Amino acid sequence: MARYTGPVCRLCRRERTKLYLKGERCFSLKCPVSENSDRQTRAFPPGMHGRDRQRQGSEYLTQLREKQKARRTYGLLEKQFRNLYEEASRRPGITGTNLLQFLELRLDNVAYRAGWGASRAQARQLVRHGHVSVNAKRVTIPSYRVRPGDIVTLKPATRENFNVKRNLDTLDRSVPGWLETGDGGFAVTVRVVPQREQIDESIREQLIVELYSK
Repeated sequence: MARYTGPVCRLCRRERTKLYLKGERCFSLKCPVSENSDRQTRAFPPGMHGRDRQRQGSEYLTQLREKQKARRTYGLLEKQFRNLYEEASRRPGITGTNLLQFLELRLDNVAYRAGWGASRAQARQLVRHGHVSVNAKRVTIPSYRVRPGDIVTLKPATRENFNVKRNLDTLDRSVPGWLETGDGGFAVTVRVVPQREQIDESIREQLIVELYSK
C-alpha cells in the first residue's frame, strides 16, 4: 500500500501549524513551528523558495490548504481521502461532519485516541503489526471502521511494550467522550459515533466540501 515516507516536519511547516505527526518531538523545542522553538529560522514553508513564498488570498488556496491539513493530520493519501469524501457525500446528513466521523472511526485513529501511540503513525504501526483486536478478533487494517459497541483491545503481550506504557503514562491527552476506557487503559469501547463538538481537530470541513464540490 502506498504511503508517505518523507520527513513529516516539513508537512507541518507547509501548513504552518502543528499537525502532531511525530509524537514527543511535536511538544519539544525542536518542533520548527513551535512558538518557543529553538529552530525558528525554519518556521517557513519548505523548499528553496520557502522564505519568499507569499500566501495568496485566493479562495481556492484556502480550501486546498484546509484539505491538505486534514489529509495529512490523519495520514491519508489523496485517493483515500477523496474516496472517503465521496462516501460521506452519499450519506444522509452534513457531508463535512460525515467526513470527520469517518476519519475518527478509523481503527488507527481509535488506537491513537486511546493513547497507545504517540502519533497516528505509531498507532497505525501497532494495527498493521497485529497488536490490536476488535471484539477479540485481530484486525490489521488501519482503515477498518469501528462501530458503536465495538471493543478495541491491545494484545496482552504488547501491554508490556515500553513505548506503549510510556505513552499511557506521559501523554497529556485525554480520551474523547465517545470512547470509554477499560482494562487499565488497554481497552476502549466505542460508545457512540462522535459528534462534531467531540472532535477537537481544528479543521474547517466546510472548506473541504466546497473544494471537492467544484
